[in-house]
Amino acid sequence: MTKRILGLDPGLAILGFGAIDCSTSDRLAQKPSSASTTTLNTLSNQITLLDFGIIQTAANTDIGKRLCTIYEDLHSLMAQWQPDLVAIEKLFFYRMGNTIAVAQARGVVMLVLAQYDVPLVEFTPAQIKQALTGMGNADKFDVQQAVARELNLESIPRPDDAADALAVAIAAWFQV
Repeated sequence: MTKRILGLDPGLAILGFGAIDCSTSDRLAQKPSSASTTTLNTLSNQITLLDFGIIQTAANTDIGKRLCTIYEDLHSLMAQWQPDLVAIEKLFFYRMGNTIAVAQARGVVMLVLAQYDVPLVEFTPAQIKQALTGMGNADKFDVQQAVARELNLESIPRPDDAADALAVAIAAWFQV
């Protein structure tokens, strides 16, 4: 079984994305016994990196144009990768000043996803950290290292927003 997952780290200035293919394949293993040979099913999980990056909008641009950029670029990503599932990080803020702008961008994201009628799962930052590191309070670097390890990458994906989006996608695979 193969599932394509698009992970999104929402933002107005920078929206991270990461696309992965995940497969679970049945392998037949032979277990010898004294009288006969028994066939057992075992599962082999594999994650393949397809793409990652960011949708970026300039701060000095009108917010309507910034939201249009997110809308158009996300439509392009959805058409290109045709995900079976989209995973998105829930809103979480340290500063209240950018909450409304990010919520507006997130609204555009939700609109595009609804237009494609793709199933959606949402995770809090703590849930993502727990899924990738086993600790809900892991630091950003530990999560990024886990992303690189799970995807068999030599280095941590950059920029951080793209690595975060890949973490969301991987968390979705682990938990769905």
